[in-house]
Amino acid sequence: MAERRRLAVLGSPIAHSRSPQLHGAAYRELGLDWEYERAEVRSGDLAGFLGGLDASWRGLSLTMPLKREVLPLLDTVDATSTLTGAANTVLLSEGLHGFNTDVEGISRAFAERGLPSLGTAVVLGGGATAGSVLVALARAGVAAVTVALRTPERALPLAELAERLGMAVAVARLGDPLPAADLLVSTLPGEAPLPDLAGFPRTAALLDVAYEPWPSRLADGWEGPIVNGLDMLLHQALLQVRVFVQGDPAAELPGEEAVLKAMRAAVGGF
Repeated sequence: MAERRRLAVLGSPIAHSRSPQLHGAAYRELGLDWEYERAEVRSGDLAGFLGGLDASWRGLSLTMPLKREVLPLLDTVDATSTLTGAANTVLLSEGLHGFNTDVEGISRAFAERGLPSLGTAVVLGGGATAGSVLVALARAGVAAVTVALRTPERALPLAELAERLGMAVAVARLGDPLPAADLLVSTLPGEAPLPDLAGFPRTAALLDVAYEPWPSRLADGWEGPIVNGLDMLLHQALLQVRVFVQGDPAAELPGEEAVLKAMRAAVGGF
C-alpha cells in the first residue's frame, strides 16, 4: 500500500463542494490510501493555512476566493495559471507548485457534450473562473465575447485577456439586456440574481458552472445544449488527480478510463 497522504479543497463557502466525492473515488480506484477533505479558508487566511501544513500533505484544490490570492505564495506557476491570473491546484512537493486545470477541464467538457461550432459568447461574472473560461473559449474558436459584470469598471483585466487571446471584446452591466450569442456562460454563484434574458436565444448553448442544486435556475427549462458545472468539475478534477499522483497534468493515470468512470459515478453518473 502506498504512503498515506492528505489533500483538501479550500475555499469559502466550501460545504457544498463535490470535490471530496470525486477525488475519493479516484484514489480508491488507484489503490491509494489518501485522505481528501474540505477546509473553510477565507480570503486573507490562505498564507496561514499553507504555513501550517506538514509533510503528510500532497495537494490542494482551490475555489473562490483563493485562485488569485494563491499566486504570490507559490514557488512555481504553470503557463496557464500565468495567462489566466489564477491557479486552482497546488502540488506540495519540495515547495508549492501551482497549476490551472480549469481551462482544460472546460475544454474537455465542451468536447464531451459535442457543442456545435461557437463564434460568439456572453460570459457572466468577473472572477477567477471567468478568466479560465475566456482561454477555453478562445481555444474553441470563439471570435467575439461580451463580459457582463455587476461593476463593468472592473472588467479591464478580463478585457485585456480577451484581446491578448485574439477575441473582440465588449463589456456590459449585469442586469442589462444581454446581446444574442452562440453560447452563454455563467460563472456566478447559484443564488445570484438571474440575468435579463429577454433578447437572448434560449436555443443557444449554455455552460453554468454552478452545480448545486442541478438543474440550476438558469439551466431549468433551457432549450439548447447544456454543459453543467459537474461536467467542468469532473474533468478539471481528473487533471488535478494527475497532478497529485503523477506530478503533471499531462501525464495520464494508470487505468485512467476506469478512474474517470468511478469519479463520474461518485457524483451521480451524469
